[in-house]
Amino acid sequence: MLKTRIRRLSHQRDSAAERLNAIEASIVALDDEDLLDLADIFRARAETPLALIAASEMTRRGLRL
Repeated sequence: MLKTRIRRLSHQRDSAAERLNAIEASIVALDDEDLLDLADIFRARAETPLALIAASEMTRRGLRL
């Protein structure tokens, strides 16, 4: 029973990591205009994961709202 639970939790963790990587890749793939739109949407909630990823990508590209 414990091995099954460990495997299930490991699979869930791996799946969550894959989804997060896919989300980050999607944000990186946005063109500048769409990235700015996304950052503007999340401006009021700057501490959300999507806002932080968008802000990081904007900084990397040298973009500002």
